[in-house]
Amino acid sequence: MQQPLVSILIPFKNTEAFLNQCLDSIIEQKYINWQVLAVNDESSDGSLNLVKSYAKNDARIHLFNNEGNGIIEALRTAYKQSKGQFITRMDSDDIMTAEKLETMVESLLENGKGHLAVGQVRYFSHRGISNGYERYEKWLNHLTESGDNYSEIYKECVIPSPCWMVFREDLDRCGAFAPDLYPEDYDLAFRFYQNGLKCIPCSKLLHLWRDYDTRTSRTSEHYAQNYFLDIKLRYFLKLNYNPARPLTVWGAGTKGKEIAKILQEQNIGFYWVCDNPKKIGKHIYNKEMFHFSKLKELPNAQSIISVANESAQVNIKKFFSAINKKPMEDYFFFC
Repeated sequence: MQQPLVSILIPFKNTEAFLNQCLDSIIEQKYINWQVLAVNDESSDGSLNLVKSYAKNDARIHLFNNEGNGIIEALRTAYKQSKGQFITRMDSDDIMTAEKLETMVESLLENGKGHLAVGQVRYFSHRGISNGYERYEKWLNHLTESGDNYSEIYKECVIPSPCWMVFREDLDRCGAFAPDLYPEDYDLAFRFYQNGLKCIPCSKLLHLWRDYDTRTSRTSEHYAQNYFLDIKLRYFLKLNYNPARPLTVWGAGTKGKEIAKILQEQNIGFYWVCDNPKKIGKHIYNKEMFHFSKLKELPNAQSIISVANESAQVNIKKFFSAINKKPMEDYFFFC
């Protein structure tokens, strides 16, 4: 039986040093019925000529120039040219493990439409990986192993941008690459969540994620923390917030203050709580700070947690458990 065609969307810009490893890892896939839609986003190095040489030698590799500017426009350009039943994205500086496409295709065929194939990831770098990336990798893989990715979607992006695959119809239902919202991978993850696509559990390492100083997620303003917070609040207010219930913000650090400002700008009322005795009873942005026990007086409240400290988060979970509150229904960690 004919294998379904997989369309691999690859925007690239000035990644000449890594593109050959990326493309070689695709050519060496066990699964062979794929097409690459590589889109040049105004590269000024030798990336364009490198991809041209690969396209000349392998008819499955197709090269285009970006019809606009930036990653989102490049993804749109690639998607418009794609013909696959299954769609995936690949970063031009990363590497696929040999069984990546095969594993994801088999997962989607077994589970059917309405599902999202994901896989385990591993960061690598010539200088070693920071503790922050190690913790993110461990956290992300733990969620992926059980398919519970959405359970902590307000913390960080729970779907790695270069390690998912989906039915074309499902991607279209989620709006594909239509929105002009950055970070675009996080926005798409929320739209997968919004449209009920179920993550298929996976315990296999499928993707090697390269870290280096000039990678886009480190250098582009579109991946600054304020963009992430805007995305989180946008989808929380759209998907999980119930305006008939009291809202609280727990934490008055930098992120808590940013959340408070955005809520005030949108005229959304909330209670502000913390456990810092120096702040309790004080007013910040004309809002009184309450002790977190205030939540016992608000039995039907929803709470945004902006506390990043991991041990504090454990205690916060215990507090909510003791008053019979459920995560992703009654309280939401934004850190």
